[in-house]
Amino acid sequence: MKNDPDSVASLVARLLRRRGVERVFALCGGHIMPIWMALDAEGIAIVDVRDERAAVHMAQAHAELTGTLGVALVTAGPGVTNAVTGIANAHVSRAPVLIISGTSPTAQENRGGLQDIDHTQIVRPITRYARTVREPALALAELDEAIARAHGEAGEPGPVYIDFPVNVVRGIVPKPVQMDEHLRARPRTLMLPDPARIAEAADLLWGARRVLVVSGRGARGAGPELVSLLDRLGAVYLDTGESRGLVPDSHPSVVAAMRGAVMGDADVVLTVGRRLDFQLAYGSPAVFGDARFVRIGDVPGELRDNRRGEVSVLASPVAALRALLDAAGNRVPALDRAWAAKLRQGHEERAAKLRRTMATAPAGGDGRLHPNRVLAALQTALDPDGIAVVDGGDFLSFARVGLSAPAMLDPGPFGCIGIGVPYGIAASLAFPDRPVVVATGDGAFGFNAIELDTAVRHRAPALFVVANNGAWQIEVYDQTVTWGKVVGTQLQHADHAAMARAFGMHAERVEDEAQLGPAIARAIEETRVHRRPALLDVVVTSDAVSSDAKTGLAWVPDLQPLAAWDEAERRWRAG
Repeated sequence: MKNDPDSVASLVARLLRRRGVERVFALCGGHIMPIWMALDAEGIAIVDVRDERAAVHMAQAHAELTGTLGVALVTAGPGVTNAVTGIANAHVSRAPVLIISGTSPTAQENRGGLQDIDHTQIVRPITRYARTVREPALALAELDEAIARAHGEAGEPGPVYIDFPVNVVRGIVPKPVQMDEHLRARPRTLMLPDPARIAEAADLLWGARRVLVVSGRGARGAGPELVSLLDRLGAVYLDTGESRGLVPDSHPSVVAAMRGAVMGDADVVLTVGRRLDFQLAYGSPAVFGDARFVRIGDVPGELRDNRRGEVSVLASPVAALRALLDAAGNRVPALDRAWAAKLRQGHEERAAKLRRTMATAPAGGDGRLHPNRVLAALQTALDPDGIAVVDGGDFLSFARVGLSAPAMLDPGPFGCIGIGVPYGIAASLAFPDRPVVVATGDGAFGFNAIELDTAVRHRAPALFVVANNGAWQIEVYDQTVTWGKVVGTQLQHADHAAMARAFGMHAERVEDEAQLGPAIARAIEETRVHRRPALLDVVVTSDAVSSDAKTGLAWVPDLQPLAAWDEAERRWRAG
């Protein structure tokens, strides 16, 4: 049945089109069928998935990579509860994602109808806005407000949720309230900094000897300004998973391999759109010593979480960085160039050593490939403009440091493994001309492996590389055993390539080093020339254990072992 052009469903689709939405990730159901049909009529592509969690993961990856709104459409009841993991991941990552659903007709509400449950009570703690719209005349205003909240116009950015009873979806929106102010796209607000705060920040930064700059979510879109600041100031730089690729690895300020040393040495730390969370030791003086902080962010939480800055600048990072450069003028920084050069040299030496050890990593006692050999071969083959997605438990610890690309995605601070396949699909659909490589452990792969069907149906030309060691690895924290002892739980060495071929993909199983390079070359040809997804099922040794796992901290970025942080902070608190 065709939708009335003045129905809520039609106007939802029209608003999304006006807001620049070209693609919605969805799984169909009766409660949302009118919206589904309206999206199709409006020319918005629908990427139909096999599980709602994957739909939200895809919407998040789209938002993270494009800087625009990601949209997921899921049906009522289990459709929403299936989506909760994806929503929670987007919430912790602060990604602008809109989730739309449906509910029972208002006349049947709370009477035991099919899939009748109050979705908003479930998702409210993990969204920036959660509303059931029961009046058609309010649909556009509610959507407008939800999208504004997703982009952080009323606080932190993040996922938002809207649903409509079935009768409301088909309801008519009166012409007088179909106002263009709700439909039209609006530019993001540029929040200008307080000149007094900028002057203080410039004095502190240009007067310091050892400046460390750390970027995060809020620095996206400010890459050129960030590079200009580093060039002018001569500071050293650490990126994070939230901002990989903003500053090229070749830039002389990058000292990623010296994280532990630089965090303890810096006398001033500038955070740009970055929280001081577990990945940065919560800004603890036990790690950062007497360093003073300058904090720039477009949300208050990036200025005062765990450590308040000596100078805090609430502004759009791009505007704040430009203002800093203007305020500094031709001033010569007091930075210790020898200190920065030594850190850069140490970084280059460690990076070169890592490349050598990866390329020569010995096989395990079982004769199977070390994960680092796989990653070294992938890095060699990865296009300079490529997008990399890394996923897994212990394998992620190898891939996070062993693979580098101009744009990278990982499970994020929520530690949500299983994102690899959906993220890779969304990335390759958003950027079909850029090579996309997903490197994932076999355990993480299993969470959303069924979405290979989605990749094939939508011709998402990503390369999925599964490191298949047939083992779950868990950390034991019992005080009666050695700290961080790793216990392996055996899985099958399943033939993931056979499964992928069953979906119609190009897929190969790789069991030794001689097969690896040629298999990667053939898979890349499939994705780039024939424009279809490919999968390599690479059997790797279960003997390989990452440094994170050895310290009982698989999943924690390799800044310093948290055990050492905890001990240092304990001593610091004890005086």
